[in-house]
Amino acid sequence: MQRVTHPNGVITYTFDAFRGLPVSVHVSTRHGGVSPAPWNTLNFSVRRGDEPEHVAVNRARFAEALGIDGARIATCRQVHGALAATVGEADAGQMQDDADALVTNTADLPLSLVFADCVPVVLYDPVQHALAVIHAGWRGTVKGAAASALAAMMATYGTTPADVIVGIGPSIGPDSYEVGDEVVAVARQSPYQAWRYLDFGSGARRKPYFDLWAANAGQLIESGVPARNIEVSGIDTATNTHDFFSHRAEQGRCGLFGMAAWLHSA
Repeated sequence: MQRVTHPNGVITYTFDAFRGLPVSVHVSTRHGGVSPAPWNTLNFSVRRGDEPEHVAVNRARFAEALGIDGARIATCRQVHGALAATVGEADAGQMQDDADALVTNTADLPLSLVFADCVPVVLYDPVQHALAVIHAGWRGTVKGAAASALAAMMATYGTTPADVIVGIGPSIGPDSYEVGDEVVAVARQSPYQAWRYLDFGSGARRKPYFDLWAANAGQLIESGVPARNIEVSGIDTATNTHDFFSHRAEQGRCGLFGMAAWLHSA
């Protein structure tokens, strides 16, 4: 990924995989906003104690940095599930209920989701010029949120998985994500065989760790996306709290960062 400092002080990361293609994808950091600690500074959450006025300014600054109309951003009320909502021009500025992925082929319609350890995933089909953004926490990962979004692109736009280019963004990494019995039990029941991405360690470390990066990449590869088409950022939010919010590392006292993506006009 490439780090970008915008003129208004907002800092984002972009994927190398999409360079030169008619699509833009930016993952925000915690830099360039107005929120005080512990939400400092570019926080997009109104549910973690920050003032709504701060969040409104932060969202406006993010949109300004990206050169998009913030009033047109389509988003969803994330519920840690696997539902993908298909959106178009009529959904500009709207929030979809009970979804964790958005799919579109509408140009200049920004899609945005928020995160604080969960995995940002973006899918782009350069043949059909279609796009999906996905929020994949552990629940969404074991339920197949990324595969669900890909299936929606296939059904709606005729996407061929072999054409899809994938970005897996900053999130909690495999060496930081210790999980408990509940996660292990659900992963073992996952139709996407998520248990394969649990590392139980050896010796003194006999605790399970979950590799969400590999689990999301794996389900997409099994769905037909070539491994060579997948870029994994490798940025662990839990060990990079200077740049990103981390629910785990900051014990819930933090904000949320965002990912915004949109298709360019032909």
